[in-house]
Amino acid sequence: MLSRTADHLFWLSRYIERAENTARMLDIAYQTSLQPQSAEEAEQSWRSLVSISELNSLYGTKYSTINSRSVMEFMVADEDNLSSIFNCLRAARENARAVRGALTTEVWETMNQTWLEFRRLLREGALTRDPSALFEWVKYRSHLSRGVTVGTMLQDEAFHFIRIGSFLERADNTARLIDVKFYRHDGTGTERDAARDFYYWSAVLRSVSGFEIYRKVYSNVIQPDKVAELLILRPDMPRSLSHCVTRMLANLKRVANPQSGETLRRVGRLEAELSFGRIDEILTTGLHPFLDGFLAEVADLGAGISRDFLVPST
Repeated sequence: MLSRTADHLFWLSRYIERAENTARMLDIAYQTSLQPQSAEEAEQSWRSLVSISELNSLYGTKYSTINSRSVMEFMVADEDNLSSIFNCLRAARENARAVRGALTTEVWETMNQTWLEFRRLLREGALTRDPSALFEWVKYRSHLSRGVTVGTMLQDEAFHFIRIGSFLERADNTARLIDVKFYRHDGTGTERDAARDFYYWSAVLRSVSGFEIYRKVYSNVIQPDKVAELLILRPDMPRSLSHCVTRMLANLKRVANPQSGETLRRVGRLEAELSFGRIDEILTTGLHPFLDGFLAEVADLGAGISRDFLVPST
Protein backbone atom coordinates (compact mmCIF):
# COMPACT_ATOMS: atom_id res chain seq x y z
CA MET A 1 0.00 0.00 0.00
CA LEU A 2 1.23 3.51 -0.82
CA SER A 3 2.19 5.50 2.26
CA ARG A 4 -0.04 8.38 1.17
CA THR A 5 -3.05 6.07 0.98
CA ALA A 6 -2.28 4.69 4.44
CA ASP A 7 -1.95 8.27 5.71
CA HIS A 8 -5.42 9.24 4.46
CA LEU A 9 -6.99 6.11 5.98
CA PHE A 10 -5.24 6.65 9.31
CA TRP A 11 -6.36 10.26 9.58
CA LEU A 12 -9.93 9.84 8.37
CA SER A 13 -10.53 7.46 11.28
CA ARG A 14 -8.77 9.76 13.74
CA TYR A 15 -10.94 12.70 12.72
CA ILE A 16 -14.18 10.71 13.02
CA GLU A 17 -13.13 9.48 16.46
CA ARG A 18 -12.17 13.01 17.52
CA ALA A 19 -15.53 14.39 16.41
CA GLU A 20 -17.32 11.72 18.44
CA ASN A 21 -15.24 12.34 21.56
CA THR A 22 -15.82 16.09 21.32
CA ALA A 23 -19.56 15.52 20.98
CA ARG A 24 -19.52 13.20 24.01
CA MET A 25 -17.78 15.75 26.23
CA LEU A 26 -19.93 18.64 25.06
CA ASP A 27 -23.14 16.69 25.61
CA ILE A 28 -22.24 15.80 29.18
CA ALA A 29 -21.17 19.38 29.91
CA TYR A 30 -24.44 20.70 28.49
CA GLN A 31 -26.55 18.22 30.47
CA THR A 32 -24.60 19.07 33.64
CA SER A 33 -25.10 22.80 33.05
CA LEU A 34 -28.87 22.28 33.33
CA GLN A 35 -28.44 21.23 36.98
CA PRO A 36 -28.24 23.77 39.83
CA GLN A 37 -24.66 25.00 40.24
CA SER A 38 -22.73 28.16 40.98
CA ALA A 39 -21.47 30.45 38.23
CA GLU A 40 -17.90 29.50 39.16
CA GLU A 41 -18.63 25.78 38.82
CA ALA A 42 -20.35 26.32 35.47
CA GLU A 43 -17.43 28.33 34.12
CA GLN A 44 -14.91 25.74 35.31
CA SER A 45 -16.87 22.96 33.63
CA TRP A 46 -16.79 24.70 30.25
CA ARG A 47 -13.18 25.80 30.71
CA SER A 48 -12.13 22.18 31.23
CA LEU A 49 -13.47 21.26 27.78
CA VAL A 50 -11.21 23.81 26.14
CA SER A 51 -8.29 22.63 28.29
CA ILE A 52 -8.73 18.98 27.33
CA SER A 53 -7.89 19.82 23.71
CA GLU A 54 -5.22 22.37 24.71
CA LEU A 55 -7.08 25.15 22.90
CA ASN A 56 -7.03 27.82 25.62
CA SER A 57 -4.84 30.19 23.62
CA LEU A 58 -6.91 30.03 20.44
CA TYR A 59 -10.16 30.34 22.39
CA GLY A 60 -8.82 33.42 24.18
CA THR A 61 -8.12 35.18 20.88
CA LYS A 62 -11.73 34.76 19.76
CA TYR A 63 -13.84 34.99 22.93
CA SER A 64 -13.51 37.22 25.98
CA THR A 65 -15.44 35.02 28.42
CA ILE A 66 -16.07 31.34 29.11
CA ASN A 67 -19.72 30.38 28.77
CA SER A 68 -21.79 27.56 27.31
CA ARG A 69 -22.78 29.35 24.12
CA SER A 70 -19.24 30.44 23.21
CA VAL A 71 -17.59 27.12 24.04
CA MET A 72 -20.15 25.09 22.09
CA GLU A 73 -19.85 27.39 19.10
CA PHE A 74 -16.04 27.16 19.31
CA MET A 75 -15.92 23.37 19.71
CA VAL A 76 -18.67 22.57 17.20
CA ALA A 77 -18.75 25.06 14.34
CA ASP A 78 -15.65 27.28 14.48
CA GLU A 79 -13.75 26.96 11.21
CA ASP A 80 -10.56 28.36 12.78
CA ASN A 81 -10.50 25.60 15.38
CA LEU A 82 -8.96 22.60 13.64
CA SER A 83 -10.35 20.31 16.36
CA SER A 84 -13.95 21.51 16.04
CA ILE A 85 -16.53 18.95 15.00
CA PHE A 86 -17.05 20.93 11.79
CA ASN A 87 -13.39 20.66 10.79
CA CYS A 88 -13.07 17.04 11.96
CA LEU A 89 -16.00 15.86 9.82
CA ARG A 90 -14.80 17.91 6.87
CA ALA A 91 -11.26 16.51 7.16
CA ALA A 92 -12.60 12.94 7.51
CA ARG A 93 -14.67 13.38 4.35
CA GLU A 94 -11.75 14.87 2.39
CA ASN A 95 -9.42 12.06 3.45
CA ALA A 96 -12.07 9.51 2.44
CA ARG A 97 -12.54 11.22 -0.92
CA ALA A 98 -8.80 11.00 -1.57
CA VAL A 99 -8.82 7.21 -1.16
CA ARG A 100 -12.27 6.21 -2.44
CA GLY A 101 -10.73 3.25 -4.22
CA ALA A 102 -9.57 1.77 -0.89
CA LEU A 103 -13.03 2.06 0.69
CA THR A 104 -16.28 0.27 0.04
CA THR A 105 -19.14 2.27 -1.43
CA GLU A 106 -20.99 2.10 1.89
CA VAL A 107 -18.07 3.59 3.82
CA TRP A 108 -17.61 6.46 1.37
CA GLU A 109 -21.33 7.26 1.22
CA THR A 110 -21.53 7.27 5.03
CA MET A 111 -18.61 9.71 5.31
CA ASN A 112 -19.92 11.96 2.55
CA GLN A 113 -23.49 12.01 3.82
CA THR A 114 -22.33 12.74 7.37
CA TRP A 115 -20.49 15.87 6.22
CA LEU A 116 -23.30 17.13 3.99
CA GLU A 117 -25.96 16.49 6.63
CA PHE A 118 -23.92 18.13 9.38
CA ARG A 119 -23.57 21.32 7.34
CA ARG A 120 -27.33 21.34 6.77
CA LEU A 121 -28.02 20.90 10.49
CA LEU A 122 -25.75 23.83 11.36
CA ARG A 123 -27.41 26.08 8.78
CA GLU A 124 -30.82 25.21 10.23
CA GLY A 125 -29.69 26.19 13.74
CA ALA A 126 -29.58 22.73 15.31
CA LEU A 127 -26.80 23.76 17.72
CA THR A 128 -28.90 26.57 19.16
CA ARG A 129 -32.25 24.77 19.02
CA ASP A 130 -31.27 21.44 20.63
CA PRO A 131 -27.55 20.89 21.33
CA SER A 132 -28.06 17.43 22.85
CA ALA A 133 -29.86 16.19 19.73
CA LEU A 134 -26.99 17.41 17.56
CA PHE A 135 -24.38 15.74 19.78
CA GLU A 136 -26.33 12.48 19.73
CA TRP A 137 -26.48 12.71 15.94
CA VAL A 138 -22.68 13.12 15.73
CA LYS A 139 -22.17 10.09 18.00
CA TYR A 140 -24.63 8.06 15.97
CA ARG A 141 -22.88 8.91 12.69
CA SER A 142 -19.53 7.90 14.21
CA HIS A 143 -21.01 4.59 15.35
CA LEU A 144 -22.49 4.11 11.89
CA SER A 145 -19.17 4.85 10.22
CA ARG A 146 -17.35 2.39 12.45
CA GLY A 147 -20.00 -0.29 11.97
CA VAL A 148 -20.02 0.07 8.19
CA THR A 149 -16.23 -0.12 8.14
CA VAL A 150 -16.13 -3.31 10.20
CA GLY A 151 -19.11 -4.83 8.41
CA THR A 152 -18.23 -4.16 4.77
CA MET A 153 -14.46 -3.75 4.34
CA LEU A 154 -12.00 -6.49 3.57
CA GLN A 155 -9.74 -6.86 6.59
CA ASP A 156 -6.59 -5.96 4.71
CA GLU A 157 -4.01 -3.20 5.26
CA ALA A 158 -6.54 -0.45 4.57
CA PHE A 159 -8.82 -1.78 7.32
CA HIS A 160 -5.96 -2.09 9.81
CA PHE A 161 -4.74 1.48 9.27
CA ILE A 162 -8.27 2.74 9.89
CA ARG A 163 -8.44 0.78 13.14
CA ILE A 164 -4.98 1.94 14.25
CA GLY A 165 -6.05 5.56 13.82
CA SER A 166 -9.29 5.01 15.73
CA PHE A 167 -7.66 3.39 18.76
CA LEU A 168 -4.75 5.84 18.90
CA GLU A 169 -7.12 8.82 18.89
CA ARG A 170 -9.45 7.20 21.43
CA ALA A 171 -6.58 6.46 23.82
CA ASP A 172 -5.40 10.06 23.59
CA ASN A 173 -8.87 11.49 24.21
CA THR A 174 -9.64 9.16 27.13
CA ALA A 175 -6.34 10.00 28.83
CA ARG A 176 -6.98 13.75 28.43
CA LEU A 177 -10.48 13.37 29.87
CA ILE A 178 -9.24 11.45 32.92
CA ASP A 179 -6.43 13.93 33.53
CA VAL A 180 -8.64 17.01 33.40
CA LYS A 181 -11.54 15.55 35.38
CA PHE A 182 -9.38 14.12 38.18
CA TYR A 183 -7.32 17.30 38.39
CA ARG A 184 -10.50 19.34 38.83
CA HIS A 185 -11.87 17.05 41.54
CA ASP A 186 -10.67 18.24 44.93
CA GLY A 187 -11.07 14.83 46.57
CA THR A 188 -12.55 16.17 49.82
CA GLY A 189 -15.28 13.53 49.89
CA THR A 190 -17.21 15.34 52.60
CA GLU A 191 -20.77 14.38 53.46
CA ARG A 192 -22.05 17.67 52.06
CA ASP A 193 -20.48 17.01 48.70
CA ALA A 194 -21.55 13.36 48.35
CA ALA A 195 -24.50 14.04 46.05
CA ARG A 196 -22.53 16.47 43.91
CA ASP A 197 -19.65 14.00 43.63
CA PHE A 198 -22.04 11.27 42.51
CA TYR A 199 -23.32 13.39 39.63
CA TYR A 200 -19.80 14.53 38.78
CA TRP A 201 -18.38 11.01 38.44
CA SER A 202 -21.58 9.79 36.79
CA ALA A 203 -21.06 12.46 34.13
CA VAL A 204 -17.45 11.40 33.63
CA LEU A 205 -18.54 7.78 33.14
CA ARG A 206 -21.41 8.69 30.84
CA SER A 207 -19.04 10.71 28.65
CA VAL A 208 -17.31 7.42 27.75
CA SER A 209 -20.47 5.25 27.85
CA GLY A 210 -19.17 3.72 31.06
CA PHE A 211 -21.93 4.30 33.60
CA GLU A 212 -23.75 0.99 33.08
CA ILE A 213 -20.44 -0.82 32.68
CA TYR A 214 -19.24 0.56 36.04
CA ARG A 215 -22.41 -0.67 37.76
CA LYS A 216 -22.02 -4.10 36.21
CA VAL A 217 -18.31 -4.47 37.05
CA TYR A 218 -18.21 -2.99 40.57
CA SER A 219 -21.82 -3.15 41.84
CA ASN A 220 -20.97 -0.37 44.26
CA VAL A 221 -21.22 3.36 44.77
CA ILE A 222 -19.13 5.38 42.34
CA GLN A 223 -15.63 5.86 43.73
CA PRO A 224 -12.92 7.90 41.98
CA ASP A 225 -10.25 5.19 42.24
CA LYS A 226 -12.61 2.64 40.68
CA VAL A 227 -13.46 5.09 37.90
CA ALA A 228 -9.74 5.48 37.22
CA GLU A 229 -9.23 1.72 37.25
CA LEU A 230 -12.10 1.18 34.80
CA LEU A 231 -10.92 3.84 32.36
CA ILE A 232 -7.23 2.97 32.55
CA LEU A 233 -6.70 -0.72 33.27
CA ARG A 234 -9.84 -2.69 32.36
CA PRO A 235 -9.06 -4.51 29.06
CA ASP A 236 -12.75 -5.29 28.46
CA MET A 237 -13.85 -1.64 28.70
CA PRO A 238 -14.05 -0.46 25.03
CA ARG A 239 -12.75 3.05 25.70
CA SER A 240 -10.14 2.26 28.36
CA LEU A 241 -6.46 2.95 27.79
CA SER A 242 -5.68 -0.75 28.14
CA HIS A 243 -8.22 -1.82 25.53
CA CYS A 244 -7.14 0.87 23.04
CA VAL A 245 -3.46 0.00 23.31
CA THR A 246 -4.14 -3.75 23.01
CA ARG A 247 -6.21 -3.29 19.86
CA MET A 248 -3.71 -0.85 18.42
CA LEU A 249 -0.92 -3.40 18.92
CA ALA A 250 -2.96 -6.19 17.30
CA ASN A 251 -3.59 -4.09 14.19
CA LEU A 252 0.00 -2.82 14.01
CA LYS A 253 1.24 -6.41 13.96
CA ARG A 254 -0.86 -7.04 10.85
CA VAL A 255 0.87 -4.25 8.89
CA ALA A 256 4.37 -4.56 10.37
CA ASN A 257 7.31 -3.85 8.07
CA PRO A 258 11.11 -3.93 8.50
CA GLN A 259 11.11 -0.32 9.76
CA SER A 260 8.38 -0.69 12.40
CA GLY A 261 10.19 -2.87 14.96
CA GLU A 262 10.87 -0.06 17.43
CA THR A 263 7.30 1.25 17.25
CA LEU A 264 5.93 -2.26 17.85
CA ARG A 265 8.29 -2.71 20.78
CA ARG A 266 7.11 0.52 22.40
CA VAL A 267 3.44 -0.30 21.92
CA GLY A 268 4.06 -3.79 23.34
CA ARG A 269 5.82 -2.36 26.37
CA LEU A 270 2.97 0.08 26.97
CA GLU A 271 0.45 -2.74 26.66
CA ALA A 272 2.36 -4.82 29.22
CA GLU A 273 2.46 -1.89 31.67
CA LEU A 274 -1.32 -1.48 31.41
CA SER A 275 -2.05 -5.23 31.45
CA PHE A 276 -0.09 -5.83 34.65
CA GLY A 277 -0.49 -2.43 36.29
CA ARG A 278 -2.36 -1.82 39.56
CA ILE A 279 -4.45 1.26 40.19
CA ASP A 280 -3.17 1.65 43.76
CA GLU A 281 0.40 1.84 42.46
CA ILE A 282 -0.59 4.41 39.84
CA LEU A 283 -2.41 6.55 42.40
CA THR A 284 0.47 6.29 44.86
CA THR A 285 3.03 7.50 42.34
CA GLY A 286 0.61 10.12 41.00
CA LEU A 287 -2.18 9.92 38.45
CA HIS A 288 -1.24 13.17 36.72
CA PRO A 289 2.41 12.17 36.10
CA PHE A 290 1.23 8.77 34.86
CA LEU A 291 -1.21 10.31 32.39
CA ASP A 292 1.34 12.92 31.30
CA GLY A 293 3.73 10.11 30.52
CA PHE A 294 1.03 8.16 28.70
CA LEU A 295 0.06 11.15 26.54
CA ALA A 296 3.71 11.76 25.69
CA GLU A 297 4.06 8.10 24.74
CA VAL A 298 0.94 8.26 22.54
CA ALA A 299 2.32 11.35 20.79
CA ASP A 300 5.62 9.55 20.18
CA LEU A 301 3.76 6.49 18.89
CA GLY A 302 1.82 8.67 16.47
CA ALA A 303 5.11 10.11 15.21
CA GLY A 304 6.58 6.61 14.98
CA ILE A 305 3.62 5.30 12.99
CA SER A 306 3.93 8.28 10.63
CA ARG A 307 7.65 7.62 10.22
CA ASP A 308 7.27 3.87 9.65
CA PHE A 309 4.18 3.76 7.44
CA LEU A 310 2.73 7.13 6.49
CA VAL A 311 3.65 10.45 4.96
CA PRO A 312 6.14 11.93 7.45
CA SER A 313 4.71 14.92 9.29
CA THR A 314 6.62 18.18 9.00
